[in-house]
Amino acid sequence: MIGPLADRLRPTTLDEVAGQQHLLGPGKVLRRIVESGKLPNLIFYGPSGVGKTTVANILANRCGKKLYYLNATVCSTQDIKDIIHSLGSFDTAGGVLLYLDEIQYFNKKQQQILLSFIENGDITLIASTTENPFFYVYNAILSRSSVFEFKPLSPNDVEGVLHRAISLVGKEDNRSYAFGEGVAHALAQNAGGDVRRALNMLELCLLILQNDQNDELDMALCEQVLSHNAVRYDRDGDEHYDLVSAYQKSMRGSDPDAAVYYLARLLAAGDLPSACRRLMVCACEDVGLAYPQIIPIVKSAVDIAMSVGLPEAQIPLADAVILVATSPKSNSACNAIHAAMSDVQNGIGGNVPRHLQNKHYDGEDATVKGQHYLYPHDYPNHYVKQPYLPDEIRTKKYYTFGDNKNEQKFKEFIERLTL
Repeated sequence: MIGPLADRLRPTTLDEVAGQQHLLGPGKVLRRIVESGKLPNLIFYGPSGVGKTTVANILANRCGKKLYYLNATVCSTQDIKDIIHSLGSFDTAGGVLLYLDEIQYFNKKQQQILLSFIENGDITLIASTTENPFFYVYNAILSRSSVFEFKPLSPNDVEGVLHRAISLVGKEDNRSYAFGEGVAHALAQNAGGDVRRALNMLELCLLILQNDQNDELDMALCEQVLSHNAVRYDRDGDEHYDLVSAYQKSMRGSDPDAAVYYLARLLAAGDLPSACRRLMVCACEDVGLAYPQIIPIVKSAVDIAMSVGLPEAQIPLADAVILVATSPKSNSACNAIHAAMSDVQNGIGGNVPRHLQNKHYDGEDATVKGQHYLYPHDYPNHYVKQPYLPDEIRTKKYYTFGDNKNEQKFKEFIERLTL
């Protein structure tokens, strides 16, 4: 049975690997490790379909060790023990290379079982993960491994692979398959840096084309296939956190084009809650007192979006996101509460001053009788000077007026009151 196109086209040398030139280009670290013939413990980190498994297979074929492959999503602790029991046999005299895919699914105990054998060199580990290894991989394994980050492929890199692929399938089918104008570029752009995804879409197109007399893959067929391929997105993985981070930072950075693009990415993946939550946070944290009226405006837009649902929710959210991105910014209130929370969490402060307490009678041990609270509304301009912070931090300043027009007006008002 013929295998998937991505497997049939898998490179067998580093020169055939698309992209990853920051690792595999001439003179780069990973290429030099491969060329040295000595293989250390390695962890490959990056999204799906960018060449982690391919490079690991190339390394395995060059090292002369007995290769074992485990996928952490399905293997068990016994599978690890079986590999350990094979050590020292005639079959493993040259050493063992364990390729462990999706290592983030191994729990701490499973990773610890491997540790001593990795440490003494009986097992050389190549692990791959789509998650940040510094969060998911046991520190002791990390300290004994070199971590390399694989990046999404550029559309040009993916397009080059697609041309190789269509040529291969043409030879297999004895057909003269060819891309119509703009089709290879459209498939490459839609892949989001994942060459496996691009090849799967191409394979589906060519499967449909097999029954046609025409060998040209045109844009009409391409668009039909693309419309049924959802945007890649993992709500529990790094990609989720990267995307919502870029979304908020674009609003904070006053870039409406980037902000609405990342909003579209979130909504295309159906992640309406994250889009709404980060929007409200940004309105309060990053616009804040520079334009305080924005907070109820954004809340109203979110309420509308949650009421109507997708796809219509994109309209009020786009309004609100562009409004936040183009509004004046101030994080003065955010800084103030962070500073106050820091003092509270560190035990800095004291008792609530007597004149502010919700207590109107003093005990016999009170040296000063009476509450002595001054009611501001009984004084001109509804203001009277009196201390509000505990005595221990009476002079502490948490809030600093922002330099925007709105907060400067507040500052002038307070300064007039306190003259």
